[in-house]
Amino acid sequence: MILDKKIPTIEELFDLSNTRAAALFEGKTYAWEVLADIKGFILELGKTLPEDEFDHPAEDVWIAKDAKVFPSAYIGGPCIIDHGAEIRHCAFIRESAIVGKGSVVGNSCELKNVVLFDKTETPHYNYVGDSVLGFHAHMGAGAVTSNVKSDRKNVVIKAAEEQIPTGRKKVGAMLGDWVEVGCNSVLNPGTVIGKHSNVYPGSAVRGVIPANSIYKDRENIVEKTE
Repeated sequence: MILDKKIPTIEELFDLSNTRAAALFEGKTYAWEVLADIKGFILELGKTLPEDEFDHPAEDVWIAKDAKVFPSAYIGGPCIIDHGAEIRHCAFIRESAIVGKGSVVGNSCELKNVVLFDKTETPHYNYVGDSVLGFHAHMGAGAVTSNVKSDRKNVVIKAAEEQIPTGRKKVGAMLGDWVEVGCNSVLNPGTVIGKHSNVYPGSAVRGVIPANSIYKDRENIVEKTE
């Protein structure tokens, strides 16, 4: 078993060239620090988006003209849906969501207070709340982020040798670039998964999972060999 000793920083989780929201992360150390600022950032960024590239169907919603939004999808503001994104049947974007270029929000998925980097996929029955999903991160069918502890106390991010209080009651998951989450997995509040890691289907994950690893279960986290 391998456990991450330290909590990865924004730089260790993400390549910020793969999101229109790069400025949101400036001056911050850890990914969850952006959660309080997503709404205001969208409202300011939206004003700068070119009218020849983005439709503006509501006061606080901007949708790229080449994005595909199914008629049954609900788009609540503030929200930015970037170029080439696909918002599928009965998707529910509740509020405060940035959906990156070429990303997928699938059938009956719900987003709330999130940043999806470019090419991120939440394609089937996913709930993603108060979370940041990196470039090419993928949530398997039915995988969800749990963003509130059962005791309703503030979330503390925990690594093997480090703990950081977030000061927030609602914190979901921070997924580094190229993370793969297996079907029907639950990412408990404050989960952080390093770049290029995989989570087995049906897992219940908590804490900090190292980059380039495979999460089989809590006692069986192994380093990738290829």
